[in-house]
Amino acid sequence: MSEIEKHVVDAEAEAEARRIAAEVETGPREPASRFTTALITLLCLAWSGFQLYIAFRPINAIIARAWHLAFAIALVYLAYPLYKHRRPPFWLRGLQRLFPRLGTRPHREYVPVYDFVFAAVAAGAALYIWWDYEGIVMRSGLPTRLDVWMGVVMIVFLLEAARRALGPALPTLCLIFLVYTFAGPYMPEILRHRGIPLEFVINDMYLSDTGIFGVPLGVSTSFVFLFVLFGALLDKAGAGKYFIDVAFAGLGGLRGGPAKACVVASGLTGLVSGSSIANTVTTGTFTIPLMKKVGLPAYKAGAVEVAASTNGQLMPPIMGAAAFIMAEILGIPYLDVVRAAFFPAVISYMALFYVVHLEAVKLGIQALPRSELPPFLKTVLRGLHYVIPLAILILFLVVLRRSAIQSALLAIEALVVIMLVQRPIMAYLALGARRRAGTLDPETRLGAVLGRALLQGLRDIWDGLIAGARNMIAVGVATAAAGIIVGVVTITGLVGRFVTVIEVISLGNVYLMLILTALTSIVLGMGLPTTANYIIMATLTAPVIVHLGADAGLVFPLIAAHLFVFYFGILADDTPPVGLAAYAAAAIARADPIRTGIQGFTYDLRTAILPFVFIFNLDLLMIAGATPDGGIIWETNALKIAFVFVASLAAMFAFASFMQGWSGDRCSWPERLLLLAIAIALFRPGLYEELVPVPDEAVQAATLLLYGLLYLHQKARHRRRTAAQAASP
Repeated sequence: MSEIEKHVVDAEAEAEARRIAAEVETGPREPASRFTTALITLLCLAWSGFQLYIAFRPINAIIARAWHLAFAIALVYLAYPLYKHRRPPFWLRGLQRLFPRLGTRPHREYVPVYDFVFAAVAAGAALYIWWDYEGIVMRSGLPTRLDVWMGVVMIVFLLEAARRALGPALPTLCLIFLVYTFAGPYMPEILRHRGIPLEFVINDMYLSDTGIFGVPLGVSTSFVFLFVLFGALLDKAGAGKYFIDVAFAGLGGLRGGPAKACVVASGLTGLVSGSSIANTVTTGTFTIPLMKKVGLPAYKAGAVEVAASTNGQLMPPIMGAAAFIMAEILGIPYLDVVRAAFFPAVISYMALFYVVHLEAVKLGIQALPRSELPPFLKTVLRGLHYVIPLAILILFLVVLRRSAIQSALLAIEALVVIMLVQRPIMAYLALGARRRAGTLDPETRLGAVLGRALLQGLRDIWDGLIAGARNMIAVGVATAAAGIIVGVVTITGLVGRFVTVIEVISLGNVYLMLILTALTSIVLGMGLPTTANYIIMATLTAPVIVHLGADAGLVFPLIAAHLFVFYFGILADDTPPVGLAAYAAAAIARADPIRTGIQGFTYDLRTAILPFVFIFNLDLLMIAGATPDGGIIWETNALKIAFVFVASLAAMFAFASFMQGWSGDRCSWPERLLLLAIAIALFRPGLYEELVPVPDEAVQAATLLLYGLLYLHQKARHRRRTAAQAASP
């Protein structure tokens, strides 16, 4: 057992955190019945197998989406109970009076008969598209009565599945939009439309690729599943624990080292994790107890983990699945999304690292003793083979510019080989060490030991395939349900009306419009997973940003508008009162979840200002400008890109110091206000154009010099005060 594992949180707190994660990610049910367990396991294995098969041998896109949704929705009804609390809802208690045995067993350990029926009906409604695909194509636009009934069944069961897996927010929102399609003639004039008959609604929502089986579900089917599966296999191989060990070995000896290691470990995990909650539980189990050990208050330890894990969704290549959906919606190469998102993500993490350092200095937190940390070089070398599949993914995706599907498949193949051989190799080396030490039992048979190790490697692959599918349940249902809203917006022309509404509310002011959009994204995100939140906001508000920006004489590229709403959707994961990542971290830290969420949001305020920065300062996205239609003109000047990166990073550091009240020393209020002015000048030098008629680069260079002088002044003051305190009796 490593030194880090000795400080793992107690089993009760860990179990509570994993329960919170399971409520959202994989389903809280753990059936006692062997039949039910076997059925769920087989469905997960079949789903993973199907996704790997269509990656090797592509089939019709709509049919693939139908099977993808069928697996996801069936697993929802088997893995997520009808209600979450121990006490049944009032209507079920009424039925229990008539049928005393109904719902009397523990709802987390038992799958009732009606859920098997619901799973079969819902999956059948999804697979109807596959079963009668040619007929549906032939009668396109003219649905039969059976088509309409199957569409109604699909929508009803999808909304219930979304309620179980994601909570009430998304299905409620879908219902509001569906009502709007029929109630159009009775709406206020600004939102009024002629109304749409049920047959047309079902045709667009169910029988075409503009609704449930639209782009979001298509991206989930084509790309997202493979990357989530890759992350699950990487975790089962032991890479997650390896990332944590390396981060602690390298940074644990610094002031506030466990918190800094938490930031780095969560960033590394975020490369392949699409969930802030799963990231929180995976890394927080090890990092939070160690942060508490060195003196960080429990709620702040949880908040650091929440902020670090939430920002994991900013990290390419997955970005919480949004990178692929963004590329499809915008019709641009996936690598362009990664390119634009790279600098903001790196700057956000480096700024969080600095925030953690400031907290450690303010609280007087010391480093962990070196004796409690694993040796750095040995730790790095121990799991260096985990870098191979990641290197293959980046090589083929970024350097060789292969498709995301092919790159993910090659990375998965390399990872499977590693999982098969790593345990036999480790077992062989361990036997050799015991033989040299003279402790090997003479009756130990090499073949038997290697065989057991190989079987364990196969079991790891088996578990990874199951975990990958279970991690995709909520994503599959979320993308399908969000497709309903996308479909309503498409068939009703709601975007144009929404532009008018926002323009009226914001009085045509671009800044006020952006603030309203940001607040809307955060509020929606409190009840929606990041992926669904992004899809909705990209459909409704991203076009508003571009349109109203153009009216104000500003040309915003579409990708900047989409990244803007995506960032604020992410912040909802630690925004009270609903931030589920904060609840998971608070369970591990044994802290108040509301206080943990508020502190985490405070840490994440540096992320909240980034979207306002890059939408006006496109250089941060490596964009030189935009065409009138929102297209991208990429920046190619490496020196300018480097300068923008340095200036933006310094601005984030200055803003973090303003928030924390500490830079080289404790800041007075005039110094804090000066730091805020420095951050603004570095981010938006054009705001000072009337006062200082010089180029923006000159303003930023002078501001960097001022920031450096202020820091050195505060550092010297801190040393003088420390020396005076040491000299005083």
